[in-house]
Amino acid sequence: MPRRRLLAGAGAALGAGALAVGSARAAGETAPPGAVRYDVPDDPTKIPGRPLLEDGGYGTRSQFETEVRVKAPNPTDITSWTFTPLASQIGNLTPSGLHFERHHGGIPTIDPARHELILHGLVDTAKKFTVADLKRMPSVTRKHFIECSGNTLYEWAKPTAKSVQVSHGLLSTSEWTGVLFSTLAREVGLKENALWVLAEGADAAVMTRSVPIEKLLSDGMIAYGQNGEALRPEQGYPLRLLLPGYEGNTHIKWLRRLQVSDRPFMTREETSKYSDLMPDGRAKLFTLQMDAKSVITFPSVGMMLPKPGRYEIRGIAWSGRGRVQTVEVSIDGGKSWSPANIENAPEPMCTVRFNLPWVWDGRPATLQSRCTDETGAVQPTYQDLVRRRGLNSVYHYNAIQSWAVAADGGISNVHA
Repeated sequence: MPRRRLLAGAGAALGAGALAVGSARAAGETAPPGAVRYDVPDDPTKIPGRPLLEDGGYGTRSQFETEVRVKAPNPTDITSWTFTPLASQIGNLTPSGLHFERHHGGIPTIDPARHELILHGLVDTAKKFTVADLKRMPSVTRKHFIECSGNTLYEWAKPTAKSVQVSHGLLSTSEWTGVLFSTLAREVGLKENALWVLAEGADAAVMTRSVPIEKLLSDGMIAYGQNGEALRPEQGYPLRLLLPGYEGNTHIKWLRRLQVSDRPFMTREETSKYSDLMPDGRAKLFTLQMDAKSVITFPSVGMMLPKPGRYEIRGIAWSGRGRVQTVEVSIDGGKSWSPANIENAPEPMCTVRFNLPWVWDGRPATLQSRCTDETGAVQPTYQDLVRRRGLNSVYHYNAIQSWAVAADGGISNVHA
């Protein structure tokens, strides 16, 4: 139990008044998730702090940090999603506890000692791998983002989201550790006509997606680690598929089976779902790669600039095609652009943080960011995206995001 008050004997030893404790918070007030509530001393230099391992051996965050994921307003929390608080993220990696979620049948509880991954189909020798087997194999550790292809889906027809967490928060970046699929492929041997792989999860939805084998052989990973520890249950514990740059639904969590075939399996998730309806009524299938995209996280919708003066525009950029090459920022709705500073070395299929100093003169402004990746792909304007894709789509929205700053400092979500 947390030590909320010091023993009287310790107070006597330190002298009268040395243990003066600040006024306690309201009775019954609880700490934010991931934290423990403690009384706050007036002067922390006058009393000893908490002893080691009072947190049980697994750390807690400060009770003054309140960032949490927020959930979508769906009828059920079994088939739903949560959003990452992008605006409050420090650095380029998302804490595991704030990584966005998307579940189709709830979060299963799986004993890793009983879990197996089966690799079969068009292979020379089908095999089962335990989690322990995979951890004995050569591993890799790489930083990649995962973005749900439904990220920013509320913005197709009109500006809707009231925060950048809701508009773009189906995006998170982690450091992943696991075994490359190519390592497993050498274990089983692939037939000459092996072209696709069906990945299947062990959740109640039995999530399945078809993946081109070229992608799996190039950089596909069976991940068991995230940000220096085991995967969280909501992120696929004990195993998940990681496909850098591909839409999040293909990164099958709770991975239990990989079936090699000569054709895609045309599952529900890649026909009636996760396909792109075009203006002519036809649907594009297997649009798996995420495009160049960026968003300004500060200042952004729902915030208020207190007064004119110096600010730093900050944001995140990414592309499923490779490294981010440049990020530009506009303060006049795209009439002119300035190169932003990229804060971290660009890595393949990984986010970068960018910034640009800005002196706001108190007049209305429209803030935008534009990403260009190493393939030359440029993030499109909203008008260009709708002209090409129409308004029947749900997935793969990557238009330039516009935030309108009013003269009073209020910020709104607009299409500009």
